[in-house]
Amino acid sequence: MTPKTIYKGSTGKQKIEAKYEKYLATLPFEVERDYIDTSFGTTHVLKAGPREGKPVFIFQGGNCINPMTLRWFSQLVKKYRIYAPDTVGHPGYSAESRISAKNQDFANWIQEMILHYQIKNCAFIGPSYGGGIILRLATFLPELINCAVLVSPAGITLGSKSIMIKKVLLPLINYRINSSDKHLNTIAHNMSEGTMKPLDKEIIGDVFQYVKLEQDMPKLTNQKELENFLAPTLVITGAKDIFFPGDKLEKSAKKIIPNLIKLLNYDMGHFPSETHLKEINKEIEQFLRIHYK
Repeated sequence: MTPKTIYKGSTGKQKIEAKYEKYLATLPFEVERDYIDTSFGTTHVLKAGPREGKPVFIFQGGNCINPMTLRWFSQLVKKYRIYAPDTVGHPGYSAESRISAKNQDFANWIQEMILHYQIKNCAFIGPSYGGGIILRLATFLPELINCAVLVSPAGITLGSKSIMIKKVLLPLINYRINSSDKHLNTIAHNMSEGTMKPLDKEIIGDVFQYVKLEQDMPKLTNQKELENFLAPTLVITGAKDIFFPGDKLEKSAKKIIPNLIKLLNYDMGHFPSETHLKEINKEIEQFLRIHYK
């Protein structure tokens, strides 16, 4: 029996892995790598930062590669011990079998990883799909979360379907048909308000061309699911995020997250600009300094 794969072919997989290595080489810090056996398949983990630092797990965004979103939080590597797993079923080196983001699977996957590293509980950071994964952990195993940072997270609310179709889906279909830079540039602009890095755009284009995209978003979390989630939480949103608009996300987050310490709504798209990333990292550092006990 042929193993399941998220890639459309071996050539595409090789191209994505080559871009992964290329991106890894651009990170402004040293990275170690682990492979962990879990019930959901082998998980590839990037590690960085001082070994004596407090542990922080960072989850990648969906349908991209781990080093891309790990770079967003480079400033944290100076003080914290970072663990950044390639999400199973997403581009990277982890198992390609996809698991549900609507039940307890991701919570169990995370628990197995932190047990492997002999961590009782820790801080978690998740952009986009990664934020949705943390909300699944908060639902089923909230005691593992010391504090949480959700950056433009999935799993709370969704943007307008008509806008997403117009600004992402239709250009994506055209890009897949003719590989036109024009359509890829349109997608990149709409996702980032024109601030996406060239290498990020390249990788997004490769993922669109060579990967069977994960189309199931994390379950929209409700208030009852988080009634036992008492960890301090920072939520960061983008007012111009077409996937998870800041105004909608703010209203919902305030309703469902019991210990929402702070919510910041920046004038940005789904992908933060370099200027916004500097501000975001400062806010996260301050939040962790105060609330990571």
